[in-house]
Amino acid sequence: MNDDLDDLKAALNAATPAPDPAKKAAHLTLAQKNFADLQGSRDDARLTSDAPKRGLFTGVANMFSMISTKGALTATTALAAVGLIVIMPQWSQIPDLGLSVPPAPLRVIQEKGRVKPDMRLRREIAEAEADEMASTLFAEPVIEPSVAMSPAPAVGGIAVRAMRREQAPRAIADQISQMPETESEAYPDAEPNPLKITTETPVSTFSIDVDTASYAVIRSSLMAGQLPPDGAVRIEEMVNYFPYDYPAPDAEGHPFRPTVSVTGTPWNPQTQLVHIAIQGRNPVVENRPPLNLVFLIDTSGSMQSADKLDLLKQSLALMLPKLGEADQVAIVAYAGSAGQVLAPTKATDRRAILAALDNLSAGGSTAGQQGLQQAYSVAEGMAEDGEVTRVILATDGDFNVGLSDPEALERFIADKRETGTYLSVMGFGRGNLDDATMQALAQNGNGQAAYIDTLSEAQKVLVDQFTGALFPIANDVKIQVEFNPAAVSEYRLIGYETRILRREDFNNDKVDAGDIGAGHSVAAIYEVTPVGSPAQLSDPLRYQPAGAVAVGEDDELGFLKLRYKQPGAAQSQLIEIPIRAGGTTTADMQFAAAIAGFGQLLQDSPYLGEWGYDQAITLANGAKGDDPFGYRAEAVRLMRLSQSLSQR
Repeated sequence: MNDDLDDLKAALNAATPAPDPAKKAAHLTLAQKNFADLQGSRDDARLTSDAPKRGLFTGVANMFSMISTKGALTATTALAAVGLIVIMPQWSQIPDLGLSVPPAPLRVIQEKGRVKPDMRLRREIAEAEADEMASTLFAEPVIEPSVAMSPAPAVGGIAVRAMRREQAPRAIADQISQMPETESEAYPDAEPNPLKITTETPVSTFSIDVDTASYAVIRSSLMAGQLPPDGAVRIEEMVNYFPYDYPAPDAEGHPFRPTVSVTGTPWNPQTQLVHIAIQGRNPVVENRPPLNLVFLIDTSGSMQSADKLDLLKQSLALMLPKLGEADQVAIVAYAGSAGQVLAPTKATDRRAILAALDNLSAGGSTAGQQGLQQAYSVAEGMAEDGEVTRVILATDGDFNVGLSDPEALERFIADKRETGTYLSVMGFGRGNLDDATMQALAQNGNGQAAYIDTLSEAQKVLVDQFTGALFPIANDVKIQVEFNPAAVSEYRLIGYETRILRREDFNNDKVDAGDIGAGHSVAAIYEVTPVGSPAQLSDPLRYQPAGAVAVGEDDELGFLKLRYKQPGAAQSQLIEIPIRAGGTTTADMQFAAAIAGFGQLLQDSPYLGEWGYDQAITLANGAKGDDPFGYRAEAVRLMRLSQSLSQR
């Protein structure tokens, strides 16, 4: 038996060619040269354990860090022969490209700073997989999907174009980013507002909301081929995402102007919509106060993807040209522990600010509490009388160290807002988006929340709406409506579920509410059922008088009150307006109603009857009006996409 084994061993040794050091060195040199060409460099590249300088675009070191943390090295030897090395994420995250790649990662060996595949990988299997993957990656044209609806560099823009070979790996990354796993995402737990009976509950009170995060999250989900998660649909944020041409306030007097109109309801001809519109004054930019900004940037490990930290850096860079000589910027980063990356610097020193942003990299846990504490400390040191100081928190919301509970964060921010420093929150990326925490932070930090899914969205929030996002004109804005039971039998507020206040909170100046920025337009919509309408859903009470005595005029459906504070003031001011039937229906009101209907369709609302996507699309299409940036046209496309996904 031993003789047979010895004979077999001798035969195998004889069939194995002797190593050729010269040929091996030549092949390695060629592979390194091809890899360098793909990276846009003609210099010879050598794979070592030394990390290159970190910049905006992830380098070779980051590619290999992906292997050790969440990736798999597949067919490296064969791919090097065709001049391409592809580092793939987990196979479960890769879209179906028709490749016959094994689902389990092969063992990886690290030796003397070099990474190489397990030698058990047979050469012929590697070559076959490399040919199949290369033919797929280099097919012409390659479609590069994106979620932006208007052209934008680097991240935004729907583009179908032929790609060069060095762009092919990014196409896979883009496809992966479009299919997020949302099981670990968190959203506010708020059911849609119920129908109210006027004789029982005649008063409705809520805080104004200028956030827009919900609309962008919905767009991100739909463009990824998914209906939005439960809790992500906040109808007021969808309606207020769009600019409207509401009547502007006078140069003197209140900083915003409320306008009330009553129109027919698109989904129910037997009810009416009460449309409350608010338009903020847009002061001359040249006369604005100096601005102190602290960028509080999440650099934890969860931010390591192109739609998170990379997009965050590009987004903040877009805003810099809007800042002036009197403005200052500081940067605090947090991951495991917090640290000041950039001391307060003149905003015109863009080179220093961009360099500090570019040097940020992702890794570690999320020390949100320490980051917030240090950012507020830096902001307080920058603030002076007559200036606006704001912390801009940029994160995916994954707080897992320190104050991770939304209620604890709410108390912390509520204490800090007394210093006069505003807090705005920008969310990035999907997969572990903690929208509930972001909402709690923004609502209690006298700021607004936005979700940035593309560079086009960053342009809208940080450039086009620069003054509104950063310069407040009214704080703690509250709305209270008293409906007339002689005219309105039932009503419901569409949206604002996370902003509901108690009736007594309206006159309590210690109760925090929403803020309006320069030039902001905000809307709130009620659906009301007139007395005697067959649309009434509740039966009259047996032991209550059939009629009610109205104090106001006969044509009053209700009475609107608004309270607000001037920035820095402790005492609120009051605005009162009667709500009367009638009024002109404008294209803006029709479009807002179409978006409100869209949101209710996403919520599967029971109040829409047979009214569906076809009607919503027709209404929105006919009310697009002047749409210079295509926002309303984008909404129609999203409605159509949502209709198709809901029928799947």
